[in-house]
Amino acid sequence: MLDIRSLKREIRIIGWDDAPFEKKDKTVAIFGAIFRGGLWMDGLLSTKIRIDGDDSTKRIAASINKARHKGQLRIIMLDGITLGGFNVVDIEKLHEETGMGVIAISRKMPEFEKIREALGNLKDGEKKWALIEKAGMPLRTQIGDRRIYYQACGINRKDAEDVIKLSATRALIPEPLRVAHLIASGAVKGESYGRA
Repeated sequence: MLDIRSLKREIRIIGWDDAPFEKKDKTVAIFGAIFRGGLWMDGLLSTKIRIDGDDSTKRIAASINKARHKGQLRIIMLDGITLGGFNVVDIEKLHEETGMGVIAISRKMPEFEKIREALGNLKDGEKKWALIEKAGMPLRTQIGDRRIYYQACGINRKDAEDVIKLSATRALIPEPLRVAHLIASGAVKGESYGRA
């Protein structure tokens, strides 16, 4: 369990989001924006994962573990528990392989019935569903008067919520994720759009 005794304003966080992709694509780029709290961007990582594959955990961990920023990073944030369609991140394994707390954030409570139904169309859908269940039901926290949902591993609930609130300086979504989304969409489409 990550111990954040005195949560600093400049705690190093990396937020991951995937780029837009087409149905015909086999892989998608994912980008990790490295931030000091919710204030300054310090770096950027990128890698590729298979769409609807099972390599997101391994790729993110490898990218972080070889990064020159590794020694300073404390928290991994994910834009939801799935990237690249249904490439489900095993947040427990990601925590174990990096030694960092992991927080997967969603604007809304995931619609689990629809997710399970969609996973029925994939040959490894049951395995993916087991990873989603293992992450636990999303918890809810407030940022101002709005709600946000998250799943976490390797960090206690109070610290996870403190990190989320500390890094949500410009919007409901924490800056590492918001900026990762802007970079990912801009890199592929030529201009950023939408919201994380």
